[in-house]
Amino acid sequence: MVAAHQQITRRWWRRRNRFELFVSQAVLQEAARGDAVVAARRLAAMEGLAVLAVDSAATELSERLVRSCALPPKAQMDAVHIAVSVLNGMDYLLTWNCTHIANATLRGKIEETCRDEGLQAPIICTPEELEA
Repeated sequence: MVAAHQQITRRWWRRRNRFELFVSQAVLQEAARGDAVVAARRLAAMEGLAVLAVDSAATELSERLVRSCALPPKAQMDAVHIAVSVLNGMDYLLTWNCTHIANATLRGKIEETCRDEGLQAPIICTPEELEA
């Protein structure tokens, strides 16, 4: 499954020019973790992309997402990813994290929490869903 996701991601990445891409500071921090050689490759792939800040508003919204039970407490960083995308008006949040982000069971609660805050959640999906 991991190999299939990697293949789909590589194929999607080759066609990424169809979209205006952004990453958050949180994504860069996560990408920098682990094996130094592999982390350097991940960071190099994101060079030149606009970087969205993780500010106090994003932190507050991420905490509301957890408090509302849209996400469990152990998924606080996942809530940050969602909050940054919401507050920056992203159309899509692309992820392979199907445990807490691209999860059909949680999606409704995420969207409801955003609506309660007067905000619009992005379309949360995997590269495979956005490949067409």
